[in-house]
Amino acid sequence: RAFFHEFDCFSGSEMAGLELAPGVTIDPAALSEHFLRASGPGGQNVNKVETAVQLRLDLDAAGLDPGIRARLTRLAGRRVTSAGVLVITARSHRTQERNRAQALASLATLLRRATPAPKRRIATRPGKAARERRLTEKARRGGQKRLRAGPDPTEG
Repeated sequence: RAFFHEFDCFSGSEMAGLELAPGVTIDPAALSEHFLRASGPGGQNVNKVETAVQLRLDLDAAGLDPGIRARLTRLAGRRVTSAGVLVITARSHRTQERNRAQALASLATLLRRATPAPKRRIATRPGKAARERRLTEKARRGGQKRLRAGPDPTEG
């Protein structure tokens, strides 16, 4: 059974929005943190203190552009739940503060990667010289293969 403590540190009214990537502002009400016990380094402390952080971003409430949201969902993969919540877990550090910072940095990295729209590919056709080179090389390879083959049994 997982014990965790929920702490909503982003719901302050003093913050109008949280800018985690250039041009992308997230509504702080869409973010929440859950603290849970982490395995790994920490000695006896690891059994007593909830240092691991689960940062949750509700994509419906975040106010993201639909294109950015679609790219973010694709990039995040299994970290997005069926309810549309992005869950980022950070547990590699001994302190809650460092894990919180790592979780926020991970979210910011995901958002930065999802922000730029992919460039549309412009369909082009190969030029005349390229077609000639391809056909010449193709004929040369075919000739080489013909030379490797033994004598034709039907002839002769």
